[in-house]
Amino acid sequence: MAEPPLTGLRVVELARILAGPWIGQTLADLGAEVIKVESPEGDDTRRWGPPFIDRPRADGTVERVAAYFHAANRGKTSVLCDFKDAGDLDRLRGLIDRADVVIENFKVGGLRRFGLDYETLAVRNPGLVYASVTGFGQDGPRALQPGYDFLIQGLSGIMDLTGDPAGEPQKVGVAWIDIFTGLYGVIAVQAALAERERSGRGQHLDLSLLDCGVAVLANQATNYLLGGTVPHRLGNAHPNIVPYQLFPASDGHLIVACGNDRQFAALCRVLGLPHLPADPDFATNPARVAHRSRLVPMLATATSQRPRADLIAAMEAAGVPAGPVNDVAEALSDPQIAARALRIAPEGIAGLRTPIRLGRSPLTHNRAAPAMGEGEWAFGNDAGQ
Repeated sequence: MAEPPLTGLRVVELARILAGPWIGQTLADLGAEVIKVESPEGDDTRRWGPPFIDRPRADGTVERVAAYFHAANRGKTSVLCDFKDAGDLDRLRGLIDRADVVIENFKVGGLRRFGLDYETLAVRNPGLVYASVTGFGQDGPRALQPGYDFLIQGLSGIMDLTGDPAGEPQKVGVAWIDIFTGLYGVIAVQAALAERERSGRGQHLDLSLLDCGVAVLANQATNYLLGGTVPHRLGNAHPNIVPYQLFPASDGHLIVACGNDRQFAALCRVLGLPHLPADPDFATNPARVAHRSRLVPMLATATSQRPRADLIAAMEAAGVPAGPVNDVAEALSDPQIAARALRIAPEGIAGLRTPIRLGRSPLTHNRAAPAMGEGEWAFGNDAGQ
């Protein structure tokens, strides 16, 4: 049977909260051995509840850990390291000497006084890939400032693009920039490992929450850079496509997402408005964007007369992308999610798998997040070295 693709990769995680641990969890799901190094107090998110999960420890006691911690630390082992203890630091350096990857999210320069900075460790382990996650990166005028996802959402521009234009700016409902930074971190680690195959050398990876948050502004950023107009929030409308937004039904709301003129014409037939596509003001997407203030109320009046389920069924039959607005429970209960086996429960702890399927190599999701400090100061294959 094929092994997970990153089997044999050795990772030391000196990270807490979300972005750094998300890198470690994804690498663990892909088969890497990830040892999470925690302070004697443990990762902050162990206490970020409720809800909490009670689990027995090897010594017979029960550990109460927040669900938040379980969301980002599946598949790892945990060791405790007191940076004030010289013996602990020696053990940690020895572990890193045998590692392929280090993930850390200390403040810029914060690990240098412990001899755990990239420059010092790379002398001992030239092949080390060392991923630093910070709010603002290793240089620049904000480099020494603390960075949290919520603050970065405000700085990045995404909050000004999110929410009702008549209301206050809104953050995304999860730590969106932390997650994106974690995923970019996985890409960076894998790229550096691929380069190491050619050069034999590791390198320092500099990941910034602000960089990642601004980078994923995508079309909104290029709309401004190339068009010169500052975009602002449009509620559930799209800056470049019409109709592509929330519409009222007689018993709730639905999403309609017309990506081309053919779909718009089909939508108009479903809504009993077959004349609209022939109107020059609505015939093409650029025309619809220019005249959205006239078009959208006509469509909304038509959708508001019919039940949501009826509208969605009719639009799906006509080839018009449409769907409901689910809550989290409804999303996780969707038959498609069941068919894709996204929900998992390693060691009885419910969660969601990494959403990657490889044609030949399996991923591994059989271990829950670790009990604090119950791991070994060694990688599984150390005995053979």
